[in-house]
Amino acid sequence: MSQKAVPTRPHTSRSARRRVAGTVVVLFLVMSVFVVKLVDIQVVRAEALTADSVGNRSVDQVVYGTRGGIVTEGGVVLAESVMRYDITVSPKNVGEFTRAVPGSDERTPVTVAQAAAELGTITGQSGDAIQLIISDALAANSESDFAYIVKQVDVDALRAINELDIPWLYPRTNPSRVYPNGAVAGNLVGFVSGEGEPQAGLESGQDACLASQNGTETYQKGADGVRIPGSSVTTAQSVDGGDVVTTIDSDLQFFVQQTLAARAQETGAAWGTAVVQDAKTGKLLAVADYPSVDPNNVGGTADPDDRGSRAFTASFEPGSTFKALTAASVLDAGVADLNTDVLAPYRYLPSNGANINDSHQHPDQQMTMSDVLIDSSNTGMSKFGEMLTDQQRYDYMTKFGVGTSTGSGFPREDGGILHPYEEWDAQTEYATMFGQGLTTTALQIASIYQTIANDGVRMPVQLVEGCRHADGSMTGQPNAEGTRVLSETAANETSDVLEMVYNNSWVHSMWNIPGYRVASKTGTAQMPDGNGGYTKGYLVSVSGFAPADDPRYVVSVSLADPVKLNTSAAPAPIFQEVMSQVLKKYRAVPSGDPAPVLPTSR
Repeated sequence: MSQKAVPTRPHTSRSARRRVAGTVVVLFLVMSVFVVKLVDIQVVRAEALTADSVGNRSVDQVVYGTRGGIVTEGGVVLAESVMRYDITVSPKNVGEFTRAVPGSDERTPVTVAQAAAELGTITGQSGDAIQLIISDALAANSESDFAYIVKQVDVDALRAINELDIPWLYPRTNPSRVYPNGAVAGNLVGFVSGEGEPQAGLESGQDACLASQNGTETYQKGADGVRIPGSSVTTAQSVDGGDVVTTIDSDLQFFVQQTLAARAQETGAAWGTAVVQDAKTGKLLAVADYPSVDPNNVGGTADPDDRGSRAFTASFEPGSTFKALTAASVLDAGVADLNTDVLAPYRYLPSNGANINDSHQHPDQQMTMSDVLIDSSNTGMSKFGEMLTDQQRYDYMTKFGVGTSTGSGFPREDGGILHPYEEWDAQTEYATMFGQGLTTTALQIASIYQTIANDGVRMPVQLVEGCRHADGSMTGQPNAEGTRVLSETAANETSDVLEMVYNNSWVHSMWNIPGYRVASKTGTAQMPDGNGGYTKGYLVSVSGFAPADDPRYVVSVSLADPVKLNTSAAPAPIFQEVMSQVLKKYRAVPSGDPAPVLPTSR
């Protein structure tokens, strides 16, 4: 019986076994290296590598906050921010590209020169100029990824640029400042620089309210430099500025500016101001300057002094309009009344050595307070003024706000000059009684007349209602509390004297307003030459209020050196036109009772 063959296990050589073992070891070592590297990448250095990766393809971009607007109390916009766009380029990615052919599936090649020329027809640049921007950027840095082509194009230009479908262009938002009403209140509103920095007016003075805070966002870009849709992440939120609400009436402001400019040009005045103030509240309804400035085109106003508001920033010797303050002080102190008279010569030489004279020759005259203001007698005012001590007169002047700014919030407001009474020389002691030897701004003179009109209570001069925030809340409202300067009786008596001036002045036919009682005074003052002397020019002015039986509105007008008519006849028609418009616009009730007739020597 035969036996079956038993299969035997093949022999494996010892060398073969060693080769297999070696291979396994090598594979293990390689895998170990990969594992270690993977742990290093994904665990040990994960955060740093991720940041490096993102940094290579992420772009930080400013998100602009919107600067607040400047508006009137009635909501008319005087200044606002509108969105403009900066067109930027990635120079390293500039090259020929293809563009879809409208109405077909085909694409057509577009060269860099062609794209630059097309872009230039929209931006107003030549194609060569655009290519030079790109080449200059690459010359400075061969890997340049950013350069400006043009800044602050409007939305229509942006749409046209987007339609060119140039892949290496990138628009960036950039808010720009515009002034929809042009020169209306331009001297008040001010302007910003090309970089958006406030330069003048309320833009500067109210920047704390108006200023916005820019934010940032990060977006991802592909290898071709193109922004990846949906990749934007806000890293810092932008904050919009608040709106400055002014007390200005834009329609009245326009009228006053036009009226002032027409008369200033007619009389050849170097400059002028006109102020309209609410007598009850102190709010400024219009503040006009000539020449005016359009904040949209500041360069069109050559003289830097014409770009601000002289009504706030230019103080001057007020002249005879200041006599109302001296008269009110004398009456309030009780050292004289409306029946008191003084002997007023043409020239008065008081014992302290001063030398005072009137503007025209006349014999010695007995004058009441009404006579003195009607004739605008310097010597008569001096006789009344010296009934008070220097300290008493100084204290009254400071109570009226002379020597300090009004606190209106307008930047670089001039407080005028009022030296301490201890420093007055002999001439200044008397000159300050009739508006010389000190300086005031147009706003300060308006405030003096507001105080008299408001029964002796001086209200804060108010140009800004406050800062209105996005939620509608208002902050920064000024103090509306008044300060009593005169007794009601003294204020009303001074008002009666000013009515006598209005009715008996030589310019009465030029400033007459039928149907209303008006209290007013003219002024003529020499203009300083800057060297301690005076020029041959005069600053002529008119200030007053109406209706005098229930004062509501103050108007104060000044013209500097009107060479064709260097008298109070130059500003009187402005006062008449502006006050008439104010009374009509606000529907002031016509006066009923006739004006009082006060004692005079006439």
